[in-house]
Amino acid sequence: MSFAKLDDLNRRLEALSHALAILGADEATHMAVGGGEARAEAMASLAGMQHRQATAPEIADWIEAAADEALDDDQRAALREFRRQYVNLTCLPAEFVEKQTRARMRCEQLWRDLRAKNDWLGFLPALDGVITLVREEAAMRADVLGLEPYDALMEQYDPGNRAADIAPVFEDLKAFLLDFVPEALAAQEDRLAKRALKPLSGVYPIEKQRELGLALMAAVGFDFTHGSLSVSHHPFCGGVPTDVRITTRYRTTEFLSSLMGVLHETGHALYEQNLPVEWAHWPLGKARGMAVHESQSLFVEKQIGRNPAFWRWALPLVDRHLGESWSSEDILPHVHHVERGLIRVDADEVTYPLHVILRFELERELVAGRLATADIPEAWNARMRDYLGLSTIDSPGDGPMQDVHWPAGALGYFPSYTLGAMMAAQQWSAFERETGPSDADFAAGSFDKVNAWRRDKIWSQGSRWSTPDLIARATGAPLDPTYFKDHLKARYGRP
Repeated sequence: MSFAKLDDLNRRLEALSHALAILGADEATHMAVGGGEARAEAMASLAGMQHRQATAPEIADWIEAAADEALDDDQRAALREFRRQYVNLTCLPAEFVEKQTRARMRCEQLWRDLRAKNDWLGFLPALDGVITLVREEAAMRADVLGLEPYDALMEQYDPGNRAADIAPVFEDLKAFLLDFVPEALAAQEDRLAKRALKPLSGVYPIEKQRELGLALMAAVGFDFTHGSLSVSHHPFCGGVPTDVRITTRYRTTEFLSSLMGVLHETGHALYEQNLPVEWAHWPLGKARGMAVHESQSLFVEKQIGRNPAFWRWALPLVDRHLGESWSSEDILPHVHHVERGLIRVDADEVTYPLHVILRFELERELVAGRLATADIPEAWNARMRDYLGLSTIDSPGDGPMQDVHWPAGALGYFPSYTLGAMMAAQQWSAFERETGPSDADFAAGSFDKVNAWRRDKIWSQGSRWSTPDLIARATGAPLDPTYFKDHLKARYGRP
């Protein structure tokens, strides 16, 4: 049977994906610096091997023949995703995949060294090589898929999303935020005038922060028999569902940025650990795109992790692990602090979307060839000044070198972050509408109810539905940015 052949093929492809994922996670966390070149060659070879197997000509015949077989509903859905995966993979020749993997890995390795040195000119040739390959990839994909080049890249991260649909939503959100950021800052000033900010002690040993992070991970549902926490230059969630590798980075002067990073990556991990096991080797069993993935991470970080009820439960743990006694009234101004800042991953949820919109706009220009790689710092600085009133012109490490995405060739990914924030707010509204308020549960350290809702509505569905359909089925309505705006106004606006 042809479906059985597809099933067997995907088991073999999944084994290669497993190897690449674990090698990649190790490369970013534990690999010795001197191993970079050999690791890049090894992963490029594996990626090429996987690509050749996944794009063999006979697979097209198997897909067509399987459509005439007696399949159940799950298998029919799996066949649809087999076809989508095959079409997207056959856009690129294996030799190109190997070359691109090698270039991305070497650029990312160089980025880790040169970002701290603010060495844009030393980094530029490698990044320009990656951007050139991204443009080639976009052109090849666009030709096969019948899409605009940037849309063809976004299709790899969020099937169905189109820049023409996203751009007006982001323009509307940008206009809202340019007015709301000053309002949120003024409201914060009013609150601090009534109650002075209790300063952080500034002495937080890394091991103590790690212990606190592990305790919160376990409480919100992370399965340590199928995952772990490490340190990396840039926080991420990698590995595979049976062995999820999440990372954070620490500052000994404060603990909230690392802790929120841990909660964010734990949200990704919960999605991966709760995907349907029986579909694990099929594209159907994977997460439905990165916007949905970001909605799960942001749900844990924002809707749960910045909820005042959560902190009523978490504060005794902070005292136990860090030796500091806080009241809710003292910690929440730190948790809900709003500030115009340079670094996206440290940004609060009010200013964060402006960081994403800046990158979305520059990415579209880069892929279209309207922006040269060498001109990124000036273009970045201009938008940073317009959106957040800050300059990065003399500090590329705090500007276009701050993220791993472009060195890794992941253009088309950034829109997922803000789309995910909108989805998270809408999911939270639907969850509370269906199950009632969760303050008492969170204050007691109980997250079973909210996890059960997300398992039923999101995690267990894998890639059965398109992103728009999944959100509509989960929340009862199409994606609507109003929920996100209302969430921000309720938490950060004036009373």
